[in-house]
Amino acid sequence: MSPRETPVGVLLMTYGSPSSLEDVPRYLRSVRGGRDADEELITEFRRRYQVIGWSPLIEITTAQAAALETALGGSALVRPAMRFSPPSIADALADLADHGVRDAVGIILSSQYSPLLMGGYARDVEAARAQLGERAPNVTVAGAWHMRAPFLDAVADRVREAIAKLPEDERSSAPILLTAHSLPRRVAENERDYLDQLTTTATEIANRAGVDRSCWTFCWQSAGHEPGEWMKPDFADLMPALAREGHRSVVVAPVQFLADHLEILYDVEVAAREQAEESGMRFERIESLNTHPGLIRALADVVDDTARVPVEAA
Repeated sequence: MSPRETPVGVLLMTYGSPSSLEDVPRYLRSVRGGRDADEELITEFRRRYQVIGWSPLIEITTAQAAALETALGGSALVRPAMRFSPPSIADALADLADHGVRDAVGIILSSQYSPLLMGGYARDVEAARAQLGERAPNVTVAGAWHMRAPFLDAVADRVREAIAKLPEDERSSAPILLTAHSLPRRVAENERDYLDQLTTTATEIANRAGVDRSCWTFCWQSAGHEPGEWMKPDFADLMPALAREGHRSVVVAPVQFLADHLEILYDVEVAAREQAEESGMRFERIESLNTHPGLIRALADVVDDTARVPVEAA
């Protein structure tokens, strides 16, 4: 397929991460809507970033953008775009405008979509368009894409791979914890459609991975540091209970996160692993999708459907 004369633009949008220990206060302030974090929270986040050797999220998102641009066969220019750190949504959109892009698709790198939780991306896109004025590309922000078969199959593949690492006599009975980022309960009560998307995603992945319904649980992880009740069950609460029930292994499979970052490399790989092993259980987590071909195929399909860009078969 020959490239279009004026290619479509694509913004791959996610949170971002701080660039250094010194940047952590600024980053947390941005995430918290301009409110300064207290020193205790800043110290804890610095510790976590040091433990994991820093977050690779921006590097991975850049690699995802490059892989998606290749998958689209020259019909689109794809840029990573962060809400709270460089490369920002504004800078990415300006770069697309500099390349003559007139129409663009914004994809939030969470396959489930909530207008309340993720509306900030659309607002940041509109603010970036306002800065660019007449040369601003038109941008359509895609909604939920959690039922894309290539995405579901890719996560199911990762689940099967993790189960295969368990002792053979535990593979058919080990509990599988399918997780999503926790929410304050007061928020979740107003986001029933989003909760349905998460549980539907978990159900589809478990079915495609061939996991018996008695073996998997949808639960929450990475509860925030704000006061109030957060969603339950949290996987931190489930680990000791599973050990008491006699389980010797556990698999954690995030169904919302698409790339390695703090909530995977610390909350799951460090904290959850430590808790499972302290409870006497073998611990496995699925490998993040990162640039898995199935994820890239799903993202290409989203671009195709949103912008009507013909996509070559992989």
